[in-house]
Amino acid sequence: MAPHMGRRLRKGAGTTAVAALAVAALSASQAPGVVHASTPTDQAASDVTPPPAPDAPASGNSPYYTDLPPLASPTPPPNASTGTLPIGDQQGIPATVLDAYKKAEAALATDRPNCHLPWQLLGGIGKVESGHANGGRVDANGTTLTPILGPVLNGAGFANITDTDGGAYDGDKVHDRAVGPMQFIPSTWASSGRDGNGDGVKDPNNVYDAALAAGFYLCGNGRDVAVKADLDKAILSYNQSQEYLTTVTTWFDFYRRGTHEVPDGTGSLPSRRSDQSTPKQPPVTPKAPPSKKPSPTPTPPAPPVKPPVPPTRPDGGGTPTPPTPTVPRATTFEGVGANELTAFAGGAFGGQPTARVKDASGKAMAKVSVKFEIVGDTDTRFAGGATSVTVATATDGTAAAPALKAGEKTGTFTVRATVAEAKLSAVEWKATVVARQADILARSDAKELTAAPSGEFANQVSVKATYKGAVASGVAASATMIVTPAAGADPKAAPKANDKGPYFKDAEGKPVRELTDLKTDANGVLVLPKMYADAQTGTFLLRLTTEGGATLTVELKVAAAAS
Repeated sequence: MAPHMGRRLRKGAGTTAVAALAVAALSASQAPGVVHASTPTDQAASDVTPPPAPDAPASGNSPYYTDLPPLASPTPPPNASTGTLPIGDQQGIPATVLDAYKKAEAALATDRPNCHLPWQLLGGIGKVESGHANGGRVDANGTTLTPILGPVLNGAGFANITDTDGGAYDGDKVHDRAVGPMQFIPSTWASSGRDGNGDGVKDPNNVYDAALAAGFYLCGNGRDVAVKADLDKAILSYNQSQEYLTTVTTWFDFYRRGTHEVPDGTGSLPSRRSDQSTPKQPPVTPKAPPSKKPSPTPTPPAPPVKPPVPPTRPDGGGTPTPPTPTVPRATTFEGVGANELTAFAGGAFGGQPTARVKDASGKAMAKVSVKFEIVGDTDTRFAGGATSVTVATATDGTAAAPALKAGEKTGTFTVRATVAEAKLSAVEWKATVVARQADILARSDAKELTAAPSGEFANQVSVKATYKGAVASGVAASATMIVTPAAGADPKAAPKANDKGPYFKDAEGKPVRELTDLKTDANGVLVLPKMYADAQTGTFLLRLTTEGGATLTVELKVAAAAS
């Protein structure tokens, strides 16, 4: 728990020795340049972090987890039968919790760039403080499903801290208690709390808020945690205990060598706390031998002894939570609904890519992270502008991608979905963006389109395009002066462009009788440029055509003025 939030009781020499040995072994395999803790035997005297001052305030002394990672941390091999990574291994960090650590690192890289805080340091703090929110028991927004509370700070073995929040965070109106996955006491949260998930609330029970607040706390006083001395000071500012420093640094080093994401609620739970010790066995008093040798009596077999269940992190006032049940593995990943998606350029797709996850028994699996990606040469994006999003499955095992918004680039691309924590075949949808279309073209007005020979038409051609009754904006169109078909000509034959009669002017003022690259405006309206007449008289035809096949033929009349 954070200071003024948690100076903890120190353990005996046994715990210190084990932690120091673990750190030494881990440090031996550490990649160059990675910060790690060292034991006094292999560290220069000038680098040793001095112990806390005797008068340092002890504000909590709450227990923390003392479990240490394995000495070796290879990437865990996939399960031979399912191809999935093992659930509950020490390297795995629950998906939402890991996301919170990484988002906090990104925020601090902008707001506190000189601190150089890596998310693995938050991982070490979160592991020691709460076992990554009790193995990732959080909802989709990152809030713990049940409160994570430290002991009542009433002076009975811990600090005596009178209530500062009216019980708003810890439910205790007499004394304070540490709260949430990063174990802040209310008074510290009042000054250090952050809104890490952008919901407008600073909640110590939310892993995004708590991780960001812990990061800012560790970066306090201008510390640069890339420097060994500042790293130690940062950790000790959270809890002034050398054993705590060793434990956090060990996990920090472990995560820097490799980790991976596991489903929420399936993280490995620690079992040993700093306020626990191994119970001593009562001495055995031998009995005196009997005066007379008894007849041999068969000894009944002893009943099988069930192995003890290791205690888990206390969940709300020190009450142990029941052991986490075995979590089924995802074995089926399938698409739901249509396999193809289509949209007009700039429009919305009619459906959403949706996938379902099931376990080996065919039961739907909730809270499984599904990653959706847009793959291909396209400017289509998910709502919010992202090309990749991760969505947790609902209680029916389905996860739907956010709405897709088509860009202006036409063509085909792929939407791909994968299960982050299982090596299952991806599910893909073919998506196509087609050009905007119109099925009807109609004149916007009924004005006559007439001109005198070698004169200018008084009115311009204005038309409106619709598609299935709706305004068709941004639709490509063309306009061509055509030859009037001869009597009996095939009505399906392509019209011929006219080389005389009315015309438009290009940028240089030269006559042109065909315009391309026209587009309707936001209201589906297209207004053609001014038209001019040559010396020819008679009735002429103007043909307008749009993407999607809508056509309109307009009559243009050139006649001498009446005498």
